Amino acid sequence: MSEQLGKWQVENRNEILRYKIEEKRDKVIIIAEIGINHGGDLDLAKKLINLAHLSGCDLVKFQKRDLDLVYGKETLESPRDSKWGKTTRDQKNGLEFNREQFDEIDRFCKEKGIEWFSSCWDISSLEFMDAYGLKYNKIASAILTAKPLLEEVAKRKKHTFISTGMSTMQEISECVEIFKKHQCSFELMHCNSSYPQKNEESNLLMIKTLRDKFGCKVGFSSHCTGLQVPVASSVLGTTSIEVHITLDRASEGSDQAASIEPPGLIKLVRDIRIIEESMGDGTKRIYESEKPIREKLVPYWYKQMLENENR
Repeated sequence: MSEQLGKWQVENRNEILRYKIEEKRDKVIIIAEIGINHGGDLDLAKKLINLAHLSGCDLVKFQKRDLDLVYGKETLESPRDSKWGKTTRDQKNGLEFNREQFDEIDRFCKEKGIEWFSSCWDISSLEFMDAYGLKYNKIASAILTAKPLLEEVAKRKKHTFISTGMSTMQEISECVEIFKKHQCSFELMHCNSSYPQKNEESNLLMIKTLRDKFGCKVGFSSHCTGLQVPVASSVLGTTSIEVHITLDRASEGSDQAASIEPPGLIKLVRDIRIIEESMGDGTKRIYESEKPIREKLVPYWYKQMLENENR
């Protein structure tokens, strides 16, 4: 796997750098969701961070859980064969990074110059992440209704990305009110929580619905297998786009099938940036590049008519 990534980096570095663009205030924030695709392997996590950095993503995101708070005892003790053991606890614990590992992730991201943050599934994990002074928080769709956690996140007043998969408008409204109450900056992220999601269930027009309803920034958290849907979302004015990333979609893990591999990630970032440049401001104008063409292509008979009228 290491040799495969190294070869990919060498072959694609020029293409990556070619599509890097200067920072500008209104550019879409592209979030590379590593989540649990590292499989508990710190070296693999660092390769995914490097992939996100080289591809031009703005942020990388992880996940953090206190297993005894997120899962019940019966679930954790249930049989589940994995490389870590025979129970669900063994498997879940194998995917959780500890303090030392997150310290290295923090150090490595600073070395690469890319921001990182995490979705915390419980208050204990949120407090764990406080040590890093991260700029952002994330509310996963599964915890959008967990109001005690929402309160604690909002109290920290860090810009928070809020995914809205498998939720009702009323539930989203109640979440938004908590963040407004604490005057915490946020943006909603339209989301379908299927892994992977069906294109026909993407419902991208919800981006406008959420923006009109709540008067806030709206992003898109994608679980698609292709690039078309997240790229199309950028045309609808998304302020952020989150995609799961992996080195190999055939790897073991529940999120791998809904993730994007290196070549796809390069194309995604490239296409979103090209779309940003092409959107314009909606004001009709004749560009300097058009003027000589305009002069050249005016029919001769019409030029003659205009000349006669002006005599």
